[in-house]
Amino acid sequence: MDTRKLLAELVGTFVFFLVGLMAILSTKAFPGGPDLLVIAFGFGLGLFVAINIAGAVSGGHFNPAVTLAAVLDKRLDPMTGVGYVVAQLIGGIAAATFVLVMSNQAAVAGTITKPGTGISDIQALIIEAVFTAIFIAVILTVTKKDAGHAAFVIPLTLVVIHLALVPITGSSVNPARSLASALIGGDLGSIWIYIIGPLVGAVGGWAVYRALADRTAGA
Repeated sequence: MDTRKLLAELVGTFVFFLVGLMAILSTKAFPGGPDLLVIAFGFGLGLFVAINIAGAVSGGHFNPAVTLAAVLDKRLDPMTGVGYVVAQLIGGIAAATFVLVMSNQAAVAGTITKPGTGISDIQALIIEAVFTAIFIAVILTVTKKDAGHAAFVIPLTLVVIHLALVPITGSSVNPARSLASALIGGDLGSIWIYIIGPLVGAVGGWAVYRALADRTAGA
């Protein structure tokens, strides 16, 4: 197992989540501002920065759902996949801990993903699964067909997903992101939604990708 790749996943996940979490905090500091845009672009551009720092080393997963899809598509061996997930969890928890140290637990709690008003847990679960599937299908396709633009296409897709989901589910599509905030923020009540939903979505996104790729020459 290449330790540089594991370190890249840890560092990249830390940078990605830190930018996103701090973007959430910035909306709390300036109430009445364009919260949705700040959060969406915070996470999207955070991913862009992380990919440019560490993506060339590890492939820039920074998300257990992405790693699961890569393993299913045989782009990554299962043992390395486990190492990636552990590194992602450590990186995410480190980012949330940084926010805790620089602010307080209430601030971290404000970054926890939860279903929005009027959205049931099951609805949130389904929505997270569907949008994760979309995200994964984009990632698998662009990295195979047009890798040169992946560093732009993937973060932009994440921005779009956040614009759609922040008021509804909090927008996770990433178990490590939600688990980090929940653990350090002290509220694990809804975490099952954001673990099960994205992992189910990863399988679904991979299945969609394979169904389309099998009909395309050279896939």
